[in-house]
Amino acid sequence: MKTRLSVNVNAVAVLRNRRDLPWPSVTGLARIALETGAKGITVHPRPDERHIRGQDVRDLADLIRSDFTGKELCLEGYPDNRFLALCEEARPDQVLFVPDDPSQQTSDHGWDFEANDGLLRRSVDVIKNSGMKVSLFVNPEPDQPAKAAAVGADRIEVYTGPYGACYADDALAVTRLAEVAATANAAKEAGLGVNAGHDLTPENLPALMKEVPFIREVSIGHGFIAEALIYGFEETVRRFQRAMGEL
Repeated sequence: MKTRLSVNVNAVAVLRNRRDLPWPSVTGLARIALETGAKGITVHPRPDERHIRGQDVRDLADLIRSDFTGKELCLEGYPDNRFLALCEEARPDQVLFVPDDPSQQTSDHGWDFEANDGLLRRSVDVIKNSGMKVSLFVNPEPDQPAKAAAVGADRIEVYTGPYGACYADDALAVTRLAEVAATANAAKEAGLGVNAGHDLTPENLPALMKEVPFIREVSIGHGFIAEALIYGFEETVRRFQRAMGEL
């Protein structure tokens, strides 16, 4: 079975940006994750470059193209002209559109498809016409995948934040996991690939993978870096792969 772990290295860039120094290295740590067994790398280059910068995107794209054939780069962001131009320059394997306001700390909700129909259709066309796959960030609601399919998406990423937030409430976690699973199943029925991301950990991943074994990819940033501070990048990749039943 191929690994489904995509490591989000935004937090590495946050730490680096505290000083005018080249370390910790975004590409260096991405290399360790990929060499250890991660499927790919995810980054969210925000307009203010408060973590990932445009040059990081170019460097990561070059790293994967030159040294990691078969691995993937995913760029996520709001589909404004700046982001679309960066995608066309870097040519990632996958583009995830998220409905973030630039001031948001992190992605915390899926698309309102009715309010953004025109924007999404135009943006999806731009990316797909350039040969890249498009994923759309959706709330864990079963009616959302059909709307993503209608605007041309190849995949969805189910927002798992509400599930991840139940780390101290087992009963609520069951309810939230059922919502994620129902959304994933609706996406499968709509012919879409299914990714998942937000607040996933080695503790809550096993139940998710049991309920939704056909997930293509989990994108993990905050939880990954929190674990890596204790265990290091290599062992953290393995910890997440074990949690997904891949080791």
